[in-house]
Amino acid sequence: MNEMVDMNKNLAGNINDLNGLDFSFVLASSVHDMKNSLGMLLSSLEEVINDDAIKNEQQQRHFSILQYEATRINTELIQLLSLYRFQHQSQALKMDERFVYDTIEDQLARNDMLFKTQNIEVSVDCDPDLSWYYDDDLIGSVIHNVLVNGTRYASGKISVSAIVKNDMLVIEIADDGNGFPERMIDAASLESEEHKDGNSTQLGLFFAAKIAEFHQQKERKGYIQLSNGGELGGGIFRIMIP
Repeated sequence: MNEMVDMNKNLAGNINDLNGLDFSFVLASSVHDMKNSLGMLLSSLEEVINDDAIKNEQQQRHFSILQYEATRINTELIQLLSLYRFQHQSQALKMDERFVYDTIEDQLARNDMLFKTQNIEVSVDCDPDLSWYYDDDLIGSVIHNVLVNGTRYASGKISVSAIVKNDMLVIEIADDGNGFPERMIDAASLESEEHKDGNSTQLGLFFAAKIAEFHQQKERKGYIQLSNGGELGGGIFRIMIP
């Protein structure tokens, strides 16, 4: 009888422990582990592609699908982890003067194998001496995410450019695909109904918009913009940083 009482006490204690458990922390830890595992998977996949030359179009298609999907999931896990850290104030902006060209080149190098398997030609138009104050990791993650998505929708070309306009750094990524659907263009703003109702599935856009907004000078805040057209005729993503 005493053993049964002790067992019930232990069970009640365990339940109380579970009630006090911060599941957001558990989820963040799980996301972190999955991100690391996917990073290792991507690294191994690149080694396989490099060591075993692509023999035919079917094999290239299989490699490109694996490369794209693994990269996309890894990127979304990184975004989720970053959003968690910002929400819990464990991550702050690291504002430094950076060369924009270097930030762009870092992300192009990071996705070089993906461009090759998808047969995407990427061009860059940016003054090597152009510098700006921003968080390199966060802005780099936005560029990375847009490039990864661009490889899925581009027919064969992606262009990246950066200029200063109206005292704002404007980084533009365009492709020669079919362009953005209207609902995505509307969802680019944090004020859109899609984000306000809490049911947005456009995590990448929400993440990019939040990062842009984190960058501010006095009353001016950064923002993102989507449109269609341009020289390549497809979708155009812009992030503006004051």
